[in-house]
Amino acid sequence: MRTLIGYLTGTEWHPYLKIGSTILLVLIFIGLVATILLENRNPVKAVAYILLLVFIPVLGLIVYYYLGRDLRKKRRFTLKGSKDEALFSRYWESQRAEIEQMQLELRQVAGNKQELSAMLLNTRQSILTKNNQVQLLVNGEEKFPAVFSALRAAKHHIHIEYYMISADDVGNEITEILIEKLNVGVQVRLLYDDMGNDRIGDIPGRLKAHGASVYPFSPVLVDFYLNANYRNHRKIIVVDGTVGFVGGINLDERYLNNGKHATFWRDTHMRIEGDAVNILQLQFLMSYRYCSKDVFPFAPPFFVRSALTGSCFTDIVASGPDSEWPVAMQTILMAINIAKRRIRITNPYFIPTEELLTALQMAALAGKNVQLMLPFKGDSFIVQHAALSYLKPLLAAGVKIFFYTRGFIHAKTMVIDDNLAWVSSVNFDNRSFYLNCEIGALVYDKEVAGKLNRTFEDDLLNAVPVQETRWNKRNVINRFLDAVCRLLTPLL
Repeated sequence: MRTLIGYLTGTEWHPYLKIGSTILLVLIFIGLVATILLENRNPVKAVAYILLLVFIPVLGLIVYYYLGRDLRKKRRFTLKGSKDEALFSRYWESQRAEIEQMQLELRQVAGNKQELSAMLLNTRQSILTKNNQVQLLVNGEEKFPAVFSALRAAKHHIHIEYYMISADDVGNEITEILIEKLNVGVQVRLLYDDMGNDRIGDIPGRLKAHGASVYPFSPVLVDFYLNANYRNHRKIIVVDGTVGFVGGINLDERYLNNGKHATFWRDTHMRIEGDAVNILQLQFLMSYRYCSKDVFPFAPPFFVRSALTGSCFTDIVASGPDSEWPVAMQTILMAINIAKRRIRITNPYFIPTEELLTALQMAALAGKNVQLMLPFKGDSFIVQHAALSYLKPLLAAGVKIFFYTRGFIHAKTMVIDDNLAWVSSVNFDNRSFYLNCEIGALVYDKEVAGKLNRTFEDDLLNAVPVQETRWNKRNVINRFLDAVCRLLTPLL
């Protein structure tokens, strides 16, 4: 048998060279397997990569080379994480007495929901704030007018950190507003994910030409194999340190449902005023420092104490490859565990970890009303079928599952009982939990939770329930596709 080089050159190798090349290939394979085992603490993920290498060697090597290696995290994010933790700790120490008092007040207002805030505080992942006003924004039809208005009202600075910005009706209007503000002296800083922005067009150049500070997050063209993972999936806007936006809606006209696109996009965002904006600002400035090396003081006009009063307690939860813990997953997991009566989750990409799958099953088996809203038709064949493979055990435990049929539901929300709301950029998958930079807002407030509950109920009018008996009778081809796609979930 000819070796690969012999085949390509049309010549035979000497028998000893064949043996040597075989031994070399075996050693390389053993080295790859050892590297995978050492770098991947998740055994399921490690096994998935090893099986891919065994059965489809060339494809497996390519996939692992571009997506599986941890070099970038070791090179860059360990240092970023240590700097961010020091900065976060300084901010926490400056507000320590007030934060501890707010934790006591939250316990009186929200009962055991305070345990979630305490967990985030003790892991230095969030700082509870109290004096806030939070507005739930449903779809681009509500978000974009609110964003345009806030941008036009800016006096000192506008900070934007986004996974996707498109040069369409929405992106171009935002760009024009930013240029107008730059021309009157408002500072504009923009971070955008370099991989998620294949439709950004000339927006960065137009803004730079008028004096904006614009940085791509981990430029892909510089070093693609180190940048395929660890993307910035966050959606953050901060205006003058007093108004902030966070959630799941990208800066793209598809979310506006203006009739130019066939698919209806259903998503959720939040507008925040108050002290929580300081934490949103802190997260933006830590990302901005990573890209630009600039450092900002904990002082006006970037950090402003709110004149608002009230008890809309809010945590801003950020997670990423620089986090010591999988904070987004832990937040969702603990919220499920502390629910008393009802759990409502909406997510477009449902590939839960074993911990989350078990938590949802246990909650349902304990008699809690667990409701899960998923898209009837997703935008990824593999992810959609992989998600379907998780439904059978959930249905068996009593989880109520609904498929949204009006269009594509892209919202990443959760509402627990009647006093805890979660709106975020976080998908239910390994990429969001372990690889991407993500952010969300936890609001311990009956009014906001009530609005999110009503929004979920509105979505039920455009959804169909999944019946366990019918689901278990699905044809073997679909079930086989689900099973095959699920094998790839550790790599997604």
